[in-house]
Amino acid sequence: MELPGGVVVWAVTHHDTLQALLADPRVGKNPQLWTTFREGRLPYGWPLLNFVAVPGMITADGEDHKRLRGLVSQAFTPRRIAALAPAIEARTLALLDEVARLEGEFDLREHFAYPLPMQVIGELLGLAAEQQHELHELSDTLVSSSATPEAALAAQRDLNALLASVVAAKRAVPGDDLTTDLIAVREAGDGNGDGDGDGLSEAELVGTLLLMLVAGHETTLNLITNAVRALLAHPDQLRLVLDGAQPWSAVVEETLRYDSPVGQFPLRYASEDIEVGNVVIHRGEALLASYAAAGRDAGHYPDADRFDLTRQPARHLSLGHGPHFCLGSGLARLEAETALRHLFGRFPALALAEGERPEPIGSFVSNSVRTLRVTV
Repeated sequence: MELPGGVVVWAVTHHDTLQALLADPRVGKNPQLWTTFREGRLPYGWPLLNFVAVPGMITADGEDHKRLRGLVSQAFTPRRIAALAPAIEARTLALLDEVARLEGEFDLREHFAYPLPMQVIGELLGLAAEQQHELHELSDTLVSSSATPEAALAAQRDLNALLASVVAAKRAVPGDDLTTDLIAVREAGDGNGDGDGDGLSEAELVGTLLLMLVAGHETTLNLITNAVRALLAHPDQLRLVLDGAQPWSAVVEETLRYDSPVGQFPLRYASEDIEVGNVVIHRGEALLASYAAAGRDAGHYPDADRFDLTRQPARHLSLGHGPHFCLGSGLARLEAETALRHLFGRFPALALAEGERPEPIGSFVSNSVRTLRVTV
């Protein structure tokens, strides 16, 4: 398929094929494996460049990836995520108090699904409230498929500059947050802070913060929005959870399959020729992981286009598979379950606003709708 800028890649759309390739050691994330990137043939201002070239675990393989993932994973252990539950619950209830004052109709995406994960990841990273909104606006441009080269370059530049300023501020005044912890790792990595040991280089530090910011709120924002939209369109399934016949976790897992928060994620690269069915992905070619398509693969899921909370098994690939499985999956699940449980507990008669016809957002990476106006 052809991406923006005339860049041609393979789209992997079938569940079993995608699962196999995500774990295949012949498929890597280092952009130097990609002939188009290595030879400098990407167009000026290519909007997806940050997904491909940002230093950090998202573009690392092997031992380098293990090192970077290990430095961040301590923040996402099951114990640390469980410790966040009371704060997530309190934030959810406070947001619901706010939307209850919006005179009965509001954009659920803007006023509920967005601020919850943004506040949670913002607090984890130690971001000020005013920084959070600016970073969200810039990350929206980053995941857009339709940004102009000028807008894409400006967003990349401004995001990196803003995150670098966050790092500088935390160096000057350390806090009780993950950014401060990562700075400490960076500066203690090899004893002299030059990033040549087991710690983080300066570029990896900023790249890691960028990954955590975007992945830590854009995906959960979409997950909550998509789950509410699916439940309102399928009142019989909503009744199952409201009556206690199915848990809220079933809503989260089925939404991840049925309407994946990440439509397609760029990119992976073949380090040697790989035969897939009746085609060959040649060494140096790029692959696009099509999570949304894999979730609707009729060859893997019976009645794949039906939203069904009783589906067995409910396994999916929407949080990845293999070495790059989503590090924050536990946090995303906790946020989404908490949000949905309290939202419908507070407003069991929640409904789409009259005349609301949600439109897809302009991205094939981020998969959701621009607005979701509802009434209570």
